[in-house]
Amino acid sequence: MSIEKTKALVSALGKRKIDMYRKDFLLTWEKSLAEIEATFDVARIFKMMRDANVSSRIWDSGIAVSNFRDNSTRTRFSYSSAADLLGLYVQDLDEGKSQIAHGETVRETATMISFLAEAIGIRDDMYLGEGDRYQREVGKSLDEAVAAGVLPDRPTVVNLQSDIDHPTQSMADFLHLAEHFGGLDKLKGKKIAMTWAYSPSYGKPLSVPQGIIGLASRFGMDITLAHPEGYDLIPEVVELSAKQAKASGGAFRKVHSMEDAFKGADIVYPKSWAPYDVMQKRVPLLHAGDNAGLKDLEKACLANNAKFKTWECDEAKMKLTKGGKALYMHCLPADITGVSCAAGEVAASVFDRYRDDTYREAGWKPYIIAAMILLGKRENPAATLSALLKRGTPRQL
Repeated sequence: MSIEKTKALVSALGKRKIDMYRKDFLLTWEKSLAEIEATFDVARIFKMMRDANVSSRIWDSGIAVSNFRDNSTRTRFSYSSAADLLGLYVQDLDEGKSQIAHGETVRETATMISFLAEAIGIRDDMYLGEGDRYQREVGKSLDEAVAAGVLPDRPTVVNLQSDIDHPTQSMADFLHLAEHFGGLDKLKGKKIAMTWAYSPSYGKPLSVPQGIIGLASRFGMDITLAHPEGYDLIPEVVELSAKQAKASGGAFRKVHSMEDAFKGADIVYPKSWAPYDVMQKRVPLLHAGDNAGLKDLEKACLANNAKFKTWECDEAKMKLTKGGKALYMHCLPADITGVSCAAGEVAASVFDRYRDDTYREAGWKPYIIAAMILLGKRENPAATLSALLKRGTPRQL
């Protein structure tokens, strides 16, 4: 990609009306459409700069704190890559080795890790009703520390997955869709099937499907949310997505048939998740350390899951999609039948055909995270990016 095209995109960014400076990125539906598109702009610009061998390092010192309260591969490495792209050193907050284990408050922890920090990335998706709340408590603590003059500046908090939304994933997914279909404007009217799929495990967060319907509904897409009866998402998120779809000129419907959802779809996103009521039951058991209760809940849930093994993205269902060639998407890792498990979310033949596409989909995440950090840290992001282009420091000699 030429530098001139990059400069043109920077110029377009400068004309957007956004208010993201010193703001955290927690839920996509809290951001205006202009702010969502600005994030896409910056992500593209960073990728174009890397492709053109131009350094995007804004800082020559400073840290990006990572706080992963759940396991992660893609998002963990994407966060580290994004930090390095900007010139930041990543410091992992290992809560087991910190004073948090001795009763240190969120307010104190947030302040102590932030003296030279520019960003704090948090994954907290295990406890329904708590992940988003925790991220907001960290943000509030940072505001108070800056107001008191304890911190010289405020790190940007980036949601690396909460109990409600997974914005770095959904935003990466939609840049992939924009590339695949030729632009964000080409998504209007496209049919996307966000469907539950069988998994031989339980307790998978609700945030990925909620993130997808929460963002797809902003772009006028025709959304079908499909799941077996009882596998509901958070009602408020579903209601909001339906309202956003109507406002954007799109459509939103719920069905209890995977086949119905796949019919005529341009995009399919088969992904397992735990029922909303199960996640509600799980939280007090986790807090209480009730291992026996958790095992009983898991046993019951796995038995219920097993009733829906036909909810698999297989060749027969893919033939129901538009031209039999809908784009398959997944946040990874997928439960692949006959590969990673005996029966799972997707047939091996389907996944293998779209494997590289899912990798390209994931490849946008470092750029999305870097964009979220930049937009939270610079009042005039276009000016910063213009200065980087003018400096023209090569990323590698």
